[in-house]
Amino acid sequence: MSIRTPRKLLPLLALFVAGSTMAQVDPHFSQYYVYPSWLNPALTGVFDGEYRASGVYRTQWGSITTPFTTFGATGEFVTGKNINVGASILKQTAGDGGYGYTTAYGSVSYTGVKFGPGLTKRLTFGLQAGMIQRRFDQSKMTFGSQWNPVFGYNPGNPSNEVLSRTAASAFDIGAGVLYFDAKPGKKANVYGGLSVSHLTQPDDKFGATGDARFPMRYTFHGGVRIAINDQFSVTPNLLYLKQGTATEKMVGAYGQYKATSDVNVLIGANYRFQDALAPFFGFTYRNMMLGASYDINTSNLGKLVNGANSFEISLSIIGRKSTKTPEVEFVCPRL
Repeated sequence: MSIRTPRKLLPLLALFVAGSTMAQVDPHFSQYYVYPSWLNPALTGVFDGEYRASGVYRTQWGSITTPFTTFGATGEFVTGKNINVGASILKQTAGDGGYGYTTAYGSVSYTGVKFGPGLTKRLTFGLQAGMIQRRFDQSKMTFGSQWNPVFGYNPGNPSNEVLSRTAASAFDIGAGVLYFDAKPGKKANVYGGLSVSHLTQPDDKFGATGDARFPMRYTFHGGVRIAINDQFSVTPNLLYLKQGTATEKMVGAYGQYKATSDVNVLIGANYRFQDALAPFFGFTYRNMMLGASYDINTSNLGKLVNGANSFEISLSIIGRKSTKTPEVEFVCPRL
């Protein structure tokens, strides 16, 4: 297969190289905490409120051919009976080949394991199930047989390629566990979680004889919220995942400043090893949080293509009870 110019080939090359070496098969967000079903289904409903709706949008490779874009949306509900439920959808489109990756999941978490003084130490367990679909548009691709050494590319030339399948769907399951300390007024509140995605190792077949499968993805995330004073806190955090032979390691921190009774300002950065530095800025106003991040590529691939920077924006809305209880003043596992 050939792309019209070498410049258009680079993102496609990056997609396959990343999938086999540094990056994971699954799409991801730098603001991963906004999209809990990707991170850990045990996070479903773990927030200060009765329901939460979130959306995050990512665009990358904007300086080269058609940008890669990824959109995720999720909704979560707290039942008040130690059971939380949620649903999510993710859609990625990539490059000129019309490649699309779509997932749709339902998730449930159990929050009834509470211990310690005031029962503020918590263990939650989560499950998710849904579908994965991958597809591409053959009509948007170009092939070597459509190129002429004298006249160049001619879309009227036959491709001589016979593709028996351009889409594949599969059922998928994931699970996770989360610990966090929600005690208000502490100097330091610790949280950590572990999840396993693609427990069924679903098929990823684009050809009639293909036998590829999604490898299971193991994810660990954690951090500690450190209260500097009544108005300011700092939260160092980390993320580690392994999928097949690929790994991803991310460390970072963000500060949260209480500007007024209704407004909090957040600023920080994450560093994804051998990939990118991602500064983050956001604010909360009453029941709404708006965040933005920008990945500054630091890899050799980024230098090769004159930058492969990415931009993300997220919005979350939480429906809260009219009166907060002391035990939920601190919600540490994610923003």
